[in-house]
Amino acid sequence: MELLFIGLAVGAIIAFFLYGAFSGNKRKAYREQQSVVLMEKIRAVCKFITVEGDFSEIYHYQNVKDKWLNLFLGSKKALVLIEAKAHVGFDLTKIKMQADNDKKTIRLDNFPQPELLSIETDFKYYDKKEGWANPFTSSDLTEINQQAKTYIVDKVPESGLFDEASHQALETIKLMEKLVETINWKLDYSALLDAESTTKKINKKTEKP
Repeated sequence: MELLFIGLAVGAIIAFFLYGAFSGNKRKAYREQQSVVLMEKIRAVCKFITVEGDFSEIYHYQNVKDKWLNLFLGSKKALVLIEAKAHVGFDLTKIKMQADNDKKTIRLDNFPQPELLSIETDFKYYDKKEGWANPFTSSDLTEINQQAKTYIVDKVPESGLFDEASHQALETIKLMEKLVETINWKLDYSALLDAESTTKKINKKTEKP
């Protein structure tokens, strides 16, 4: 009889540990599945975060390369009205994601810096003056367009578009955070806050005194 009770007790203990191990593995597998599902949903949300800025500038062009030629044949000058649209943002699909199943946390890392993604320009010429024997050529117009576009690109860092792009990215990350919290997980996006702080420092350095 005693052997029967001992056998039952030993069997109960073994069953308890087997159940605990099985349940632990099942919970671990469930959390791993949760993390995979979460990261796939986050990747689906990650897109180009883009802000748009319009520019209207007057660019003064004067041919100063051929100084002696201009002296004899007349110089070339022009006022160029530049209408431009700049798109600034960064690709959130470059973010690296790591899952901590024990802490039920998704960590977002490797945030890229905001960048100028594209710029569209339109040029209108006013007060175009040519030398009596020194007319504008197609190569001159190409050069003017290139210089005018560079002039706008140099204006972008002063426009605040980089700060706005970082702000929009942060708003998107907060939407992801709400998504993660629906199943009681946490989203660690401290790397984005660090990147945003770095961007502000860079912008301050590029600002003209």
